[in-house]
Amino acid sequence: MEIQGVNASGTTGASLEVKALQLAKSNQEIEGAATLQLLESAADVPKVSSNPAIGSNIDTFA
Repeated sequence: MEIQGVNASGTTGASLEVKALQLAKSNQEIEGAATLQLLESAADVPKVSSNPAIGSNIDTFA
């Protein structure tokens, strides 16, 4: 009976590591693109209301 190690060839482990790194890089690129899209969409929101009186009075009586 022959006993072989868990990883008979070193290339399998290396190829799995490369694939994992490729997936991690792809995930980083997707998250970066989503972050940029979120920042760009937030930049389009007007900072100041067209009517400065809106929100200046607060009703404290319920």
